Order: sequence, then structure tokens, then C-alpha cells
Amino acid sequence: MKRVLGILLWLAAQAALAQAGDAGDYRLAPRQVAADVWLLEGANADFAPDNGCNIINTAFIDTGDGVVVINTGPSRQYGEQQRRAIASVTAAPVRLVFNLNLHPDYFFGNQAYADVGASALAGTIDGARREGPAYADNLYRLCGNWMRDTEPAPPRHVLTPGRRTIGRHTFDLVRMDGHTADDLVIVDRSAGIVFAGGVAFRERVPTTPHADLKRWLASLDQLQALLRDSGARLLIPSHGPALGSADAIAQTRGYLQWLDARMTQAASQGRDLAEVIAMPVPQAYAHWGAMPAEYLRNVTHLYPAYEDAALGR
Repeated sequence: MKRVLGILLWLAAQAALAQAGDAGDYRLAPRQVAADVWLLEGANADFAPDNGCNIINTAFIDTGDGVVVINTGPSRQYGEQQRRAIASVTAAPVRLVFNLNLHPDYFFGNQAYADVGASALAGTIDGARREGPAYADNLYRLCGNWMRDTEPAPPRHVLTPGRRTIGRHTFDLVRMDGHTADDLVIVDRSAGIVFAGGVAFRERVPTTPHADLKRWLASLDQLQALLRDSGARLLIPSHGPALGSADAIAQTRGYLQWLDARMTQAASQGRDLAEVIAMPVPQAYAHWGAMPAEYLRNVTHLYPAYEDAALGR
């Protein structure tokens, strides 16, 4: 119980710090990872004032027929600075903006691309419209002035999965699910890169507010096959070290299987939520980004369904 209280106090302190946070410079530094492809890497952490809620890896591709942007970050300010970062690399206009899922750091920078309008899968658009105001309340509370003038700007254009060629680059737009109801994975076949979105995390506790663990595990198998069959040389997740050597697919699969087994066993033993939260985490995950806050959220919203199943409800 002391451990649970400590976690809750830590979360309260983070929220309090946010109230004093000042909007500032995200210091976005484009890193070229392949011909025509640049990465903007976020913190491997939880949302916090000291990172401006920037915990996402975004990217852009100068195709030769306009720029393709992948994710627009957690705030209007991020989107505006992202667009300036793009302009520091290429004079080409932004042609397409992709939001890979409905979580706020994937689309809250869309205000900076109002002239283009973002594209996403239908379920992502519906979810962003439905949950955008609640996301905004939460991020303003967590990160204060970094969110100044930010309003939810859901993607406008419904995306159809399939192959698409833009300039020098051929993309496969692949629908998966399990992390959310609609997860977009983008394969840049020309650059040999898979942008895995939230389907795979690297050295970072996966987020689960919209998760279906069984479907997510099936999508990880699909992602593994996609990586193999495409011959891609890099898999870039939206969270965690973008270019780390660790196998993001294997890490995510292992964590989800462990989480499922822990909650199944705990429910069968009649353990309550507080007991599960207080259980020690294996060393393999103890030092991942966003631990323990994300683990606390995983268990808090997923465990009641395991209790219901154990009780036959």
C-alpha cells in the first residue's frame, strides 16, 4: 500500500509542476535516417512539464513531389515548430500529413497544417473527434503553458489502406488494430523503413487506454511478417528510442504477454487492484520509459475485466 501511495503522490506532484510550466522551445533537431527521410525524436518518458508533453517520434519525408509528415506532436506549438524544422531542411511544400492513431500526441499539432489537413483511418478520425476535448483537458493539466492556444484538430481526410506512390517514394499504408481500434502502420519501401506507430514500443511501457491485448498480439505477428517481407532495414516506433538496437516487436509482445499472465493469475487468486499495483515489476521492464506511471494506468483500467472474467460475470 505504501508503494501505491508513493505512485499516486508522484503523479500528483507531476500535475502540480505542470501548472508552473512555461511554453518554450521544443528544440526539434531533424535527424536524417535515410535518403529523403528525417526523424524528430521525443523523450522516452511520460507526459511531463520538463518535456512539454513531447514523448513521440515524428518524421517527415521529402518525396520529390512534396513532403509527407508522420504525426504532428502534442500541441499547436509543436506542430508549428515541426513545420519550421521541415522548412530548415527543404523548401518543398507539405503535401500529406498522416496521424497514425487517435492518441493526442499523434494529432494535436494538426493546427499547424490547417492548409493541408491530416489524413487517418476512419476509426482514428472518429476517436479523435470523440475524445479530443478530454485529451485537451488532460494535457493542459499535465503540461500547462506548453499547450497554449492548442485545440483538438482531428484529421479531416479518411485514408484508404493500400499502396501509394508519391514522387520518389512508394508507401504501403497498412491497417492494424489492438493498440487502438484503428492503427496505421506505414512502410516506406523506397527508404526501407517501417513506421510502426503505437503497435510497437521500444524500451518503453506500452500505453493501453484503448487496447485489446489479444488483437494487439495478433497485430504484432502481422507487423513481424510485414517487416520481414518488405525487407525494411529500420522499424521506427512512435514511442521509445526510435533507432535503438532492441527488437521493439519482441519487447512489446513480451510485455503484453507478461501483463496478461500477471492479471489473469492475480484475478484467479482473488487479489484486489491495490495488490496488483503493488506487485514488483520484473527487472526487464523496471527501467523502461514511463515506468511506473504507465504500468499503474495499464493495470487500473485493464484489471477490472480480468476480475469479472474470474468471477464469471
